[in-house]
Amino acid sequence: MEIKNTSLSHVHERLGAKMIPFAGYNMPVQYSGVTVEHINVREHVGVFDVSHMGEFIIRGERAFDLVQKITSNDVSKLVDGKVQYSCLPNGKGGVVDDLLVYRISNNAYLLVVNASNIKKDWDWISVHNTSGAVMENISDRTSLLAVQGPKAALVLQSLTEMNLTEMSYYTFQKGVFAGKENVLISTTGYTGAGGFEIYFKNEDAEAIWGAVMESGEKHQILPAGLAARDTLRLEMGFCLYGNDIDDFTSPIEAGLGWITKFTNDFIDSDRLKKQKEIGVNQTLVGFELVDKGVPRQGYEVLNNHGEKIGVVTSGTMSPSLKKAIGLAYVPVSMKSKGTEMYISVRNKKLKAKVVSLPFYKG
Repeated sequence: MEIKNTSLSHVHERLGAKMIPFAGYNMPVQYSGVTVEHINVREHVGVFDVSHMGEFIIRGERAFDLVQKITSNDVSKLVDGKVQYSCLPNGKGGVVDDLLVYRISNNAYLLVVNASNIKKDWDWISVHNTSGAVMENISDRTSLLAVQGPKAALVLQSLTEMNLTEMSYYTFQKGVFAGKENVLISTTGYTGAGGFEIYFKNEDAEAIWGAVMESGEKHQILPAGLAARDTLRLEMGFCLYGNDIDDFTSPIEAGLGWITKFTNDFIDSDRLKKQKEIGVNQTLVGFELVDKGVPRQGYEVLNNHGEKIGVVTSGTMSPSLKKAIGLAYVPVSMKSKGTEMYISVRNKKLKAKVVSLPFYKG
């Protein structure tokens, strides 16, 4: 498969980033090191190029009906300028993808989807677009930066007249940024450190990157790669598609009941409502290792007798907490905080315990 570049891949290479193929794109996995980048986002500010993400515009008189039908959250709760986290149920109890829904107007929505699922999501939504909503895939001409950390507003405010400091969580504005028009800035992110995501045309990418980095110099800004993005999101207990949720895990099992609303009918709403009422057999929990080691995706979860009872979906050594942490699916009976279990790491049975999420409390 041909590997695509983002509009900034050459900039990352020039900066000495370690590049890897990810979701079909040539992406920076790290620059100065995962721990350095991670801690800098928690304490100062970091910038991630996440231009590999997918963006779809759904517009027209039937736009609302389509988005309401395909997503699990209640789109009627959105107002102009508000963002919603949601998922696309697959009609079989699983998840096609998780996504962000931006309401531009009652007749226009921006959907932001995972890079590895762009074609899959587009095809899925297209099949269910039976009433003539207008769909436009703008992924290949849209760039996206995530500027994350407690100093993010200080870095960005000098580059725009939009009032960023008073924006509430999960809202967005459009305006002029770094001298470029029609830039969308949202108070979303994947790190739990606060910050913004900035959407703009590919041709403006290098100028905007340069302006952000220059403005951020006095605030200790550092470019950050995919590895730090992953450790940051895991410390918050945020699900990653392909690890913690997929076509075979339900949003109820994954602890995403809060984005699964039953105030309206959507794909799989009857099935998921029944799950919520009756209960599920397994659930996603956070755990930390008591014994020394590092859990990884795919490692088995064992009970006291050494029997397999679940599987690790995400795991790492937390740079902030200096502890080995992870997410795993286990029987519902083992979801209580403090419950002991074991993780099979290189044929060793390492003790772990269930903890409350997020791991990192700030």
